[in-house]
Amino acid sequence: MKYPALLPFAEVLPQLAQFDAIIDVRSPGEFAEDHLPGAINCPVLDDAERIRIGTLYKQVNAFEAKKAGAVLVAHNIARHIETAFLDKPKDWQPLVYCWRGGNRSGALTHILAKIGWPAIQLDGGYREFRRHVNTSLPELAARHHYRVVCGTTGSGKSRLLQTLAAQGAQVLDLEQLAEHRGSVLGGWPSAPQPSQKMFETRLWQALRGFDSGREVFVESESKKVGNVRVPEELMERIRASPCIALGLSQPHRVQLLMQEYDNFVDAPDTLAEQLSCLVTMYGKERIGVWQTMARDGHLPLLVDELLVQHYDPAYLKSIERNFSQYTQAVKLDLPDILPATFEAAARHLHPA
Repeated sequence: MKYPALLPFAEVLPQLAQFDAIIDVRSPGEFAEDHLPGAINCPVLDDAERIRIGTLYKQVNAFEAKKAGAVLVAHNIARHIETAFLDKPKDWQPLVYCWRGGNRSGALTHILAKIGWPAIQLDGGYREFRRHVNTSLPELAARHHYRVVCGTTGSGKSRLLQTLAAQGAQVLDLEQLAEHRGSVLGGWPSAPQPSQKMFETRLWQALRGFDSGREVFVESESKKVGNVRVPEELMERIRASPCIALGLSQPHRVQLLMQEYDNFVDAPDTLAEQLSCLVTMYGKERIGVWQTMARDGHLPLLVDELLVQHYDPAYLKSIERNFSQYTQAVKLDLPDILPATFEAAARHLHPA
Protein backbone atom coordinates (compact mmCIF):
# COMPACT_ATOMS: atom_id res chain seq x y z
CA MET A 1 0.00 0.00 0.00
CA LYS A 2 1.26 3.46 -0.90
CA TYR A 3 1.17 6.13 1.75
CA PRO A 4 -0.52 8.35 2.50
CA ALA A 5 -3.51 6.07 1.91
CA LEU A 6 -7.12 7.28 1.78
CA LEU A 7 -9.52 4.62 3.09
CA PRO A 8 -13.29 4.65 3.70
CA PHE A 9 -14.62 3.89 7.17
CA ALA A 10 -15.94 0.49 6.09
CA GLU A 11 -12.34 -0.63 5.45
CA VAL A 12 -10.96 1.12 8.52
CA LEU A 13 -13.51 -0.29 11.01
CA PRO A 14 -12.14 -3.88 11.25
CA GLN A 15 -8.68 -2.54 12.11
CA LEU A 16 -9.76 0.45 14.20
CA ALA A 17 -8.19 -0.94 17.38
CA GLN A 18 -4.93 -1.76 15.59
CA PHE A 19 -3.87 1.78 14.75
CA ASP A 20 -1.09 3.14 16.94
CA ALA A 21 -2.98 6.44 17.17
CA ILE A 22 -6.25 7.91 15.94
CA ILE A 23 -5.65 11.61 15.34
CA ASP A 24 -8.53 14.06 15.14
CA VAL A 25 -7.24 17.28 13.58
CA ARG A 26 -10.49 19.20 13.98
CA SER A 27 -10.77 22.12 16.37
CA PRO A 28 -11.07 21.48 20.13
CA GLY A 29 -14.73 22.51 20.03
CA GLU A 30 -15.54 19.97 17.31
CA PHE A 31 -13.58 17.30 19.15
CA ALA A 32 -15.39 17.99 22.43
CA GLU A 33 -18.78 17.46 20.82
CA ASP A 34 -17.85 13.98 19.61
CA HIS A 35 -14.98 12.00 18.12
CA LEU A 36 -13.93 8.50 17.20
CA PRO A 37 -13.36 6.27 20.26
CA GLY A 38 -9.78 6.53 21.47
CA ALA A 39 -8.94 9.55 19.32
CA ILE A 40 -6.55 12.28 20.44
CA ASN A 41 -7.00 15.90 19.41
CA CYS A 42 -4.18 17.51 17.43
CA PRO A 43 -5.96 20.45 15.80
CA VAL A 44 -4.41 21.98 12.72
CA LEU A 45 -6.68 24.97 13.34
CA ASP A 46 -7.98 25.85 16.80
CA ASP A 47 -11.49 27.23 17.30
CA ALA A 48 -10.54 30.89 16.86
CA GLU A 49 -8.34 30.13 13.83
CA ARG A 50 -11.10 28.09 12.21
CA ILE A 51 -13.54 30.97 12.58
CA ARG A 52 -10.97 33.40 11.19
CA ILE A 53 -10.28 31.31 8.08
CA GLY A 54 -13.97 30.60 7.55
CA THR A 55 -14.68 34.32 7.66
CA LEU A 56 -12.00 34.96 5.03
CA TYR A 57 -13.62 32.36 2.75
CA LYS A 58 -16.98 34.08 3.02
CA GLN A 59 -15.96 37.74 3.08
CA VAL A 60 -12.88 37.78 0.82
CA ASN A 61 -12.19 34.69 -1.29
CA ALA A 62 -10.91 31.12 -1.16
CA PHE A 63 -7.40 32.04 -2.32
CA GLU A 64 -6.78 34.51 0.51
CA ALA A 65 -8.30 32.11 3.01
CA LYS A 66 -6.08 29.27 1.86
CA LYS A 67 -2.94 31.39 2.10
CA ALA A 68 -3.74 32.47 5.64
CA GLY A 69 -4.83 28.95 6.55
CA ALA A 70 -1.64 27.40 5.19
CA VAL A 71 0.47 29.51 7.54
CA LEU A 72 -1.57 28.47 10.57
CA VAL A 73 -1.82 24.81 9.55
CA ALA A 74 1.92 24.54 8.88
CA HIS A 75 2.74 26.14 12.21
CA ASN A 76 0.37 23.86 14.14
CA ILE A 77 1.50 20.69 12.37
CA ALA A 78 5.13 21.54 13.13
CA ARG A 79 4.25 21.97 16.79
CA HIS A 80 2.43 18.62 16.93
CA ILE A 81 5.34 16.80 15.28
CA GLU A 82 7.80 18.40 17.66
CA THR A 83 5.79 17.81 20.84
CA ALA A 84 3.86 14.59 20.16
CA PHE A 85 5.35 12.55 17.31
CA LEU A 86 9.14 12.88 17.26
CA ASP A 87 9.63 9.82 19.45
CA LYS A 88 7.51 7.51 17.27
CA PRO A 89 9.26 4.62 15.45
CA LYS A 90 9.22 4.26 11.66
CA ASP A 91 6.43 1.64 11.70
CA TRP A 92 4.12 3.84 13.81
CA GLN A 93 0.80 3.92 11.94
CA PRO A 94 -1.74 6.63 12.70
CA LEU A 95 -5.25 7.12 11.35
CA VAL A 96 -5.93 10.80 10.67
CA TYR A 97 -9.30 12.43 10.13
CA CYS A 98 -11.07 15.79 10.05
CA TRP A 99 -14.68 16.74 9.34
CA ARG A 100 -14.93 15.50 5.74
CA GLY A 101 -11.54 13.92 5.10
CA GLY A 102 -10.34 16.95 3.18
CA ASN A 103 -7.70 19.63 3.55
CA ARG A 104 -7.11 19.57 7.30
CA SER A 105 -6.49 15.84 7.66
CA GLY A 106 -4.89 15.70 4.21
CA ALA A 107 -2.23 18.21 5.23
CA LEU A 108 -1.12 16.29 8.33
CA THR A 109 -1.36 12.88 6.64
CA HIS A 110 0.77 14.07 3.72
CA ILE A 111 3.54 15.38 5.96
CA LEU A 112 3.54 12.28 8.19
CA ALA A 113 3.83 10.07 5.11
CA LYS A 114 6.64 12.21 3.67
CA ILE A 115 8.54 11.73 6.92
CA GLY A 116 8.15 7.98 6.47
CA TRP A 117 5.27 6.95 8.70
CA PRO A 118 2.55 4.73 7.11
CA ALA A 119 -0.20 7.25 7.76
CA ILE A 120 -3.79 6.63 6.67
CA GLN A 121 -6.38 9.33 6.07
CA LEU A 122 -10.04 8.56 6.77
CA ASP A 123 -12.02 9.17 3.60
CA GLY A 124 -15.14 11.15 4.47
CA GLY A 125 -13.75 12.00 7.90
CA TYR A 126 -15.86 12.30 11.01
CA ARG A 127 -18.98 12.84 8.88
CA GLU A 128 -18.62 9.34 7.43
CA PHE A 129 -18.06 7.87 10.90
CA ARG A 130 -21.16 9.65 12.18
CA ARG A 131 -23.21 8.30 9.27
CA HIS A 132 -22.04 4.78 10.16
CA VAL A 133 -23.03 5.21 13.83
CA ASN A 134 -26.49 6.44 12.83
CA THR A 135 -27.16 3.55 10.48
CA SER A 136 -25.63 0.77 12.60
CA LEU A 137 -27.06 1.63 16.04
CA PRO A 138 -30.52 0.15 15.33
CA GLU A 139 -28.99 -3.11 14.11
CA LEU A 140 -26.63 -3.29 17.09
CA ALA A 141 -29.53 -2.63 19.49
CA ALA A 142 -31.57 -5.43 17.92
CA ARG A 143 -28.67 -7.89 17.97
CA HIS A 144 -28.65 -8.38 21.74
CA HIS A 145 -30.92 -9.83 24.44
CA TYR A 146 -31.38 -7.70 27.56
CA ARG A 147 -32.29 -8.26 31.21
CA VAL A 148 -33.60 -5.13 32.85
CA VAL A 149 -32.77 -4.33 36.47
CA CYS A 150 -35.81 -2.48 37.86
CA GLY A 151 -36.36 -0.92 41.26
CA THR A 152 -37.33 2.29 42.97
CA THR A 153 -34.78 5.07 43.42
CA GLY A 154 -32.09 4.04 45.89
CA SER A 155 -32.71 0.30 45.59
CA GLY A 156 -29.16 -0.34 44.38
CA LYS A 157 -29.65 -0.81 40.63
CA SER A 158 -26.41 0.97 39.67
CA ARG A 159 -24.39 -0.83 42.32
CA LEU A 160 -25.72 -4.17 41.14
CA LEU A 161 -24.82 -3.35 37.54
CA GLN A 162 -21.32 -2.29 38.59
CA THR A 163 -20.91 -5.52 40.54
CA LEU A 164 -22.18 -7.59 37.62
CA ALA A 165 -19.65 -5.88 35.33
CA ALA A 166 -16.84 -6.56 37.82
CA GLN A 167 -17.79 -10.24 37.78
CA GLY A 168 -17.59 -10.45 34.00
CA ALA A 169 -21.21 -9.93 32.97
CA GLN A 170 -22.10 -7.78 29.97
CA VAL A 171 -23.50 -4.50 31.28
CA LEU A 172 -24.84 -1.52 29.37
CA ASP A 173 -24.63 1.18 32.03
CA LEU A 174 -26.65 4.02 30.53
CA GLU A 175 -26.06 6.32 33.49
CA GLN A 176 -22.31 5.83 33.28
CA LEU A 177 -22.31 6.50 29.53
CA ALA A 178 -24.53 9.56 30.00
CA GLU A 179 -22.64 10.78 33.08
CA HIS A 180 -25.94 11.35 34.86
CA ARG A 181 -27.91 9.42 37.49
CA GLY A 182 -31.14 9.81 35.57
CA SER A 183 -33.08 11.95 38.07
CA VAL A 184 -33.76 15.65 38.64
CA LEU A 185 -30.89 15.71 41.14
CA GLY A 186 -28.74 13.28 39.17
CA GLY A 187 -26.15 15.49 37.50
CA TRP A 188 -22.55 14.50 38.13
CA PRO A 189 -20.67 17.20 40.05
CA SER A 190 -17.35 16.56 38.31
CA ALA A 191 -18.24 17.04 34.65
CA PRO A 192 -20.98 18.12 32.24
CA GLN A 193 -22.87 15.48 30.30
CA PRO A 194 -21.62 14.40 26.89
CA SER A 195 -23.37 15.71 23.80
CA GLN A 196 -26.10 13.59 22.22
CA LYS A 197 -23.67 12.60 19.47
CA MET A 198 -21.00 11.50 21.95
CA PHE A 199 -23.57 9.55 23.98
CA GLU A 200 -24.59 7.68 20.84
CA THR A 201 -20.93 7.03 19.97
CA ARG A 202 -20.44 5.55 23.45
CA LEU A 203 -23.51 3.35 22.98
CA TRP A 204 -22.21 2.22 19.58
CA GLN A 205 -18.82 1.37 21.05
CA ALA A 206 -20.35 -0.58 23.94
CA LEU A 207 -22.89 -2.51 21.88
CA ARG A 208 -20.42 -3.53 19.18
CA GLY A 209 -18.16 -4.98 21.85
CA PHE A 210 -20.80 -7.32 23.31
CA ASP A 211 -21.21 -11.00 22.49
CA SER A 212 -24.70 -11.44 21.04
CA GLY A 213 -24.82 -14.95 22.50
CA ARG A 214 -24.76 -13.60 26.06
CA GLU A 215 -27.38 -11.45 27.76
CA VAL A 216 -26.79 -7.78 28.47
CA PHE A 217 -27.84 -6.32 31.82
CA VAL A 218 -29.26 -2.80 31.75
CA GLU A 219 -31.15 -0.50 34.12
CA SER A 220 -34.80 0.51 33.70
CA GLU A 221 -34.11 4.06 32.56
CA SER A 222 -36.52 6.55 31.06
CA LYS A 223 -36.10 7.73 27.48
CA LYS A 224 -33.96 10.63 28.65
CA VAL A 225 -30.97 10.32 30.97
CA GLY A 226 -30.44 13.90 32.01
CA ASN A 227 -30.17 15.87 28.77
CA VAL A 228 -29.41 12.97 26.43
CA ARG A 229 -31.93 10.65 24.83
CA VAL A 230 -31.65 6.88 24.47
CA PRO A 231 -32.15 5.97 20.78
CA GLU A 232 -35.70 4.79 20.10
CA GLU A 233 -34.74 1.37 18.74
CA LEU A 234 -32.65 0.57 21.81
CA MET A 235 -35.32 1.88 24.19
CA GLU A 236 -37.98 -0.31 22.57
CA ARG A 237 -35.79 -3.42 22.90
CA ILE A 238 -35.02 -2.72 26.54
CA ARG A 239 -38.65 -2.04 27.47
CA ALA A 240 -39.78 -5.32 25.90
CA SER A 241 -37.17 -7.40 27.77
CA PRO A 242 -37.39 -9.63 30.88
CA CYS A 243 -37.12 -7.76 34.18
CA ILE A 244 -35.56 -8.17 37.62
CA ALA A 245 -37.40 -6.39 40.45
CA LEU A 246 -34.81 -5.24 42.97
CA GLY A 247 -36.06 -4.61 46.49
CA LEU A 248 -34.47 -2.81 49.44
CA SER A 249 -35.92 -1.48 52.69
CA GLN A 250 -36.63 2.23 53.03
CA PRO A 251 -33.92 2.87 55.69
CA HIS A 252 -31.31 1.15 53.52
CA ARG A 253 -32.43 3.11 50.47
CA VAL A 254 -31.94 6.35 52.39
CA GLN A 255 -28.53 5.16 53.54
CA LEU A 256 -27.49 4.22 50.02
CA LEU A 257 -28.60 7.56 48.56
CA MET A 258 -26.74 9.46 51.27
CA GLN A 259 -23.60 7.65 50.11
CA GLU A 260 -24.18 8.08 46.38
CA TYR A 261 -25.18 11.76 46.60
CA ASP A 262 -22.41 12.75 48.97
CA ASN A 263 -21.76 15.84 46.84
CA PHE A 264 -25.05 17.23 48.17
CA VAL A 265 -24.29 16.07 51.71
CA ASP A 266 -21.15 18.20 51.60
CA ALA A 267 -22.94 21.15 49.95
CA PRO A 268 -26.48 21.49 51.37
CA ASP A 269 -26.93 24.97 49.85
CA THR A 270 -26.36 23.48 46.40
CA LEU A 271 -28.98 20.83 47.12
CA ALA A 272 -31.44 23.47 48.30
CA GLU A 273 -30.90 25.44 45.11
CA GLN A 274 -31.31 22.36 42.95
CA LEU A 275 -34.66 21.59 44.59
CA SER A 276 -36.03 24.74 42.98
CA CYS A 277 -36.53 22.78 39.76
CA LEU A 278 -39.43 20.98 41.47
CA VAL A 279 -41.40 24.15 42.26
CA THR A 280 -43.74 23.73 39.30
CA MET A 281 -44.66 20.24 40.51
CA TYR A 282 -45.06 20.84 44.25
CA GLY A 283 -45.33 24.58 44.78
CA LYS A 284 -43.13 27.06 46.60
CA GLU A 285 -44.37 26.16 50.07
CA ARG A 286 -43.41 22.50 50.01
CA ILE A 287 -40.13 23.20 48.21
CA GLY A 288 -39.35 25.85 50.83
CA VAL A 289 -39.79 23.26 53.57
CA TRP A 290 -37.47 20.84 51.77
CA GLN A 291 -34.90 23.57 51.21
CA THR A 292 -34.92 24.41 54.91
CA MET A 293 -34.42 20.74 55.76
CA ALA A 294 -31.44 20.65 53.41
CA ARG A 295 -29.82 23.76 54.84
CA ASP A 296 -30.45 22.66 58.45
CA GLY A 297 -28.72 19.33 57.86
CA HIS A 298 -31.80 17.11 58.12
CA LEU A 299 -30.75 15.21 55.02
CA PRO A 300 -31.88 11.67 55.92
CA LEU A 301 -35.36 12.97 56.67
CA LEU A 302 -35.36 14.99 53.46
CA VAL A 303 -34.26 11.99 51.38
CA ASP A 304 -37.02 9.89 52.98
CA GLU A 305 -39.65 12.50 52.10
CA LEU A 306 -38.37 12.88 48.54
CA LEU A 307 -38.60 9.12 48.06
CA VAL A 308 -42.14 8.87 49.44
CA GLN A 309 -43.58 12.01 47.86
CA HIS A 310 -41.64 12.39 44.60
CA TYR A 311 -39.58 9.46 43.37
CA ASP A 312 -41.68 6.45 44.34
CA PRO A 313 -45.04 7.69 42.96
CA ALA A 314 -43.39 8.59 39.63
CA TYR A 315 -41.67 5.21 39.42
CA LEU A 316 -44.74 3.16 40.29
CA LYS A 317 -46.80 5.12 37.79
CA SER A 318 -44.46 4.44 34.89
CA ILE A 319 -42.79 1.07 35.42
CA GLU A 320 -45.66 -1.26 34.50
CA ARG A 321 -46.79 1.01 31.67
CA ASN A 322 -43.37 1.19 30.03
CA PHE A 323 -41.82 -2.24 30.73
CA SER A 324 -44.13 -4.89 29.33
CA GLN A 325 -42.62 -7.84 31.23
CA TYR A 326 -42.39 -6.14 34.61
CA THR A 327 -45.43 -7.98 36.01
CA GLN A 328 -43.50 -11.24 35.49
CA ALA A 329 -40.26 -9.85 36.94
CA VAL A 330 -37.95 -12.05 38.98
CA LYS A 331 -37.96 -10.58 42.50
CA LEU A 332 -34.62 -10.01 44.20
CA ASP A 333 -34.76 -8.54 47.71
CA LEU A 334 -31.52 -7.29 49.26
CA PRO A 335 -31.16 -7.43 53.07
CA ASP A 336 -28.60 -4.60 53.23
CA ILE A 337 -26.17 -2.57 51.10
CA LEU A 338 -22.93 -4.34 52.01
CA PRO A 339 -20.59 -5.15 49.10
CA ALA A 340 -20.91 -8.86 49.86
CA THR A 341 -24.66 -8.62 49.41
CA PHE A 342 -24.35 -7.14 45.93
CA GLU A 343 -21.67 -9.68 45.05
CA ALA A 344 -23.97 -12.54 46.06
CA ALA A 345 -26.85 -11.03 44.09
CA ALA A 346 -24.67 -10.66 41.01
CA ARG A 347 -23.50 -14.28 41.24
CA HIS A 348 -27.13 -15.36 41.53
CA LEU A 349 -28.07 -13.49 38.35
CA HIS A 350 -24.90 -14.32 36.46
CA PRO A 351 -23.30 -17.57 37.68
CA ALA A 352 -19.67 -17.90 36.68
